[in-house]
Amino acid sequence: MRNLLLAVCILAVPCIASGRTNKADWSNLSTLLSGQKIQIVEANSTAHTGKFVSFSDSAISFSDKSGEQSVRKTDVHSVVWMKNNHRLRNTFIGAGVGAGVGAGVGAILDHSDSHKGLGSAPLAAPIFGLLGLTIGFTVGVLLITHETIYHVSPH
Repeated sequence: MRNLLLAVCILAVPCIASGRTNKADWSNLSTLLSGQKIQIVEANSTAHTGKFVSFSDSAISFSDKSGEQSVRKTDVHSVVWMKNNHRLRNTFIGAGVGAGVGAGVGAILDHSDSHKGLGSAPLAAPIFGLLGLTIGFTVGVLLITHETIYHVSPH
């Protein structure tokens, strides 16, 4: 149980660290590369999705189906980088890894407890495999596929 708690704490550190950056800093847009898919939400809740072109002190430019456009900095509520959306792939990888790790842990428990009341049918491997599959599936579905680069609170 201690090891599980330690693993959760270690895995939570990047999430906590990423939340510390000042999202209201316009210069965060310098981390974007030309051509990356972004979503710009204006203060009036109008959303634009396209590919990042550039930004200046006064505006951000992007291209979409209708060509290159720009939004003034004063009108921008948030800019989100839409990372490659591989949710289905992540789900299958998470489920497979979870099932494998769970089954491995279960097999170890079955082997060590084979003479301690589990009877002739070792059950820990399939149970832990199913538990691992469920956890891995959930993690794969919930993996973050976007990152907020810039965000200001409403005035």
